[in-house]
Amino acid sequence: MTIDDAFRARAARDPDRIAVRAADGDLTYRALDERSDRLAALLWERGVRPGAIVGLHLHRSAALVVALVAVIKTGATYLALDRRQPVELRRTILGAVGVEVLLTEPALAPESPDGCTPIVRTADGSWPEPARAAPPEVRTDPATVAYVAFTSGSTDRPKGVCIPHRAVVRLVIGSDFVTIRPDDVFAMLAPVAFDASTWEIWGPLLNGATLAVAPSGDLTPGDLSAFVRSHDVTMLWLTAGLFHQVVETGLADLRGLRYLLAGGDVLSPPHVARAVAALPRTVLVNGYGPTENTTFTCCHHVTSAPDHRNVPIGRPIRGTTAYVLGDRLQPVPQGEIGELYAGGEGVAHGYLDRPAFTAIRFVADPFAPGARMYATGDLVRQLPGGEIEFVGRRDGQVKIRGFRVELTEVESAVAAMPGVADAAAVAQRTPSGDSRLVAFVVARGNSPLSTLEIRAGLRQRLAEYAVPSLVIQVPVLPLTANGKVDRSALAAHAVQPRPDLNAVYRPPAGDLESTIVQLWADHLGIEGLGADDDFFELGGHSLVSVRIIADLLQRYGVEVSPLAFYIDPTPAGLAKALDQAAGPEVTG
Repeated sequence: MTIDDAFRARAARDPDRIAVRAADGDLTYRALDERSDRLAALLWERGVRPGAIVGLHLHRSAALVVALVAVIKTGATYLALDRRQPVELRRTILGAVGVEVLLTEPALAPESPDGCTPIVRTADGSWPEPARAAPPEVRTDPATVAYVAFTSGSTDRPKGVCIPHRAVVRLVIGSDFVTIRPDDVFAMLAPVAFDASTWEIWGPLLNGATLAVAPSGDLTPGDLSAFVRSHDVTMLWLTAGLFHQVVETGLADLRGLRYLLAGGDVLSPPHVARAVAALPRTVLVNGYGPTENTTFTCCHHVTSAPDHRNVPIGRPIRGTTAYVLGDRLQPVPQGEIGELYAGGEGVAHGYLDRPAFTAIRFVADPFAPGARMYATGDLVRQLPGGEIEFVGRRDGQVKIRGFRVELTEVESAVAAMPGVADAAAVAQRTPSGDSRLVAFVVARGNSPLSTLEIRAGLRQRLAEYAVPSLVIQVPVLPLTANGKVDRSALAAHAVQPRPDLNAVYRPPAGDLESTIVQLWADHLGIEGLGADDDFFELGGHSLVSVRIIADLLQRYGVEVSPLAFYIDPTPAGLAKALDQAAGPEVTG
């Protein structure tokens, strides 16, 4: 079965059921089928044929969902761009892949590279009309590539993973880790370039359920709770970082969920325990899986507070195998650490135009002749009950806000900055439990370095999430007994001194500024901050900002808009925003 076969069958069966709810309009299955037919016909008129790759550069909307279905109906492959990546990186990806047609919207159309024809949706959110109402009938094979997802590589050449139709169907039809019903409502929160969107979008659309499209941009925990409540969401996927924030700010509005899935990074056992206690009628699922095995490989139903150090990642889902193997691809005994290899119908074809990388990571499955499996690079062990527990990475990869980052690639980029003689990058846990990247640099001749200029230069070379939150100059990098950089010693420094900033230090004035400075210090793990220090120069990002907003809401009963961090990203600016939202009594 293919995605288009499954969707057409569902649209014929439930034509009047609501398929999509979004700010730019609700769509029944009939309307989604008809609109995607028309857009598919337009794509065909513009030369799109089976096997072509069509780019998508759109905000979350009903128009985006129409575009996804339309591309699939032509037999082509969709490639969704991540708006958080630098513009030049997006253009590089489009050029390298050979995208000739890009579905986009007016505000984003100017970013289209030369040689790429943009099809721009209209002001009312619809698409231009074609000469005919539907494209020619195309027979798609389950092995046809449905989409290309670029992994969260840290440098300017991330790898495009080619996911076939059968992998998506295996994920969402007949799932054994959840039971999907036609009356379910899925929340679409993930960027469409992130592979969690595969579950969020095709889960409902291939099962006759409803897809509720969240507004574009970052949502505060309060925004998220309100969205879940107002749309009667029953299926929700959260990254580990957002899950932890939601637990901290309150779970009352999530009590209508049937399933709460979380993952993308290690889940905190205390947060999991609180969620289990607060949501007795909700099934909490720890979902694990690399992009290369189509969103989920293993899932674990959490039925009680974790009684051990880590929350298990569970067992392989339907249509999937998970082997714990040693260096010679031999099974390791239960309880011993090995690398997790994922096999079955979810395995991708490989990396687009990267045969050498494909050969390294996609290898022959010794337990299924003719099949392949994916070497995840994750170290795991099998527990006595048969479930799998994540232990760590066997290479230099770390997870930062749900994205995979190669430390060696970050180190190479930092070391290439002017004036830098040596560099090391580590992932640190901040006092609030988040992961952040910190780079330690040694200057040539031990002369002073501008860490601000280093971070600015790195933004031109690295994806945003791969730019270190802090760059710290040290006289020398510590070494282990065998002469290697002692990253454990570097990572142990959880609280850092105030770094090089544009602002001259000014102590906080008044209780409110002092409170905000202390909150920033707690969440960023930096001491000695001033009232005029820039949040983003300090390595702050949206996940930290919404957590600070939640703390201020709990303390003062006033919710500040996330835009406050962009209007004036300083403690003084945030204090003004809080004053304006609540009146002068806040400072009194």
